[in-house]
Amino acid sequence: MRCSIRDCGGEYQPRRITHTVRHRGRLVVIDGVPADVCSVCGDVLLMPGTVRRIEELLETTPDTARTAPIHEYTA
Repeated sequence: MRCSIRDCGGEYQPRRITHTVRHRGRLVVIDGVPADVCSVCGDVLLMPGTVRRIEELLETTPDTARTAPIHEYTA
């Protein structure tokens, strides 16, 4: 499928990505999420079933499943 970003010209390819989301004031990282990623611009498409599964994970994940340092980029 062609990329939906104007003037990109790339094609979406199936990949596994690391999805990061802020949920209820905490940063959650989900590794291995299936997605379609543009080969040129990197635009990411998630299928509706994938979004539903991510929502399920967010609702059922304990507050401290794993911890990792988080650095905020400042110039």
